[in-house]
Amino acid sequence: MVTAKKMKKYLELINFRLQLVMKSGKYVLGYKQTLKIIRHGKAKLVILTNNCSALRKSETEYHAVLAKTGVHHYKGNNIELSTACRKHYRVCTLSITDPGDTDIIISLEAYQNRLVKNKTIFFFNKIWL
Repeated sequence: MVTAKKMKKYLELINFRLQLVMKSGKYVLGYKQTLKIIRHGKAKLVILTNNCSALRKSETEYHAVLAKTGVHHYKGNNIELSTACRKHYRVCTLSITDPGDTDIIISLEAYQNRLVKNKTIFFFNKIWL
């Protein structure tokens, strides 16, 4: 599947793009503010951490699907996301309203589409073999 080297490179790429969003774009940190932004239809992308509680994760995903907003599951915990955002407090959810100078939304969608395609191919190969 995914090697540790590829995962580390992927996290570095996402962290770099998040830092660009923090400098040049507009974003909202926190669960309540993220839900507000999603309900108003201003969110372009929502990022959730691995250790976000299941209730919060499912509620955020539900509202994001209704608003046709992209959701990305960050591969690290809330402390790693906060260091990527250069904040001194833990961040569980992050909503990007304006990506600024970065192409984070397009690149994450392409990455997720590639993962889905690879899983489908793996699934079919397993069935037919």
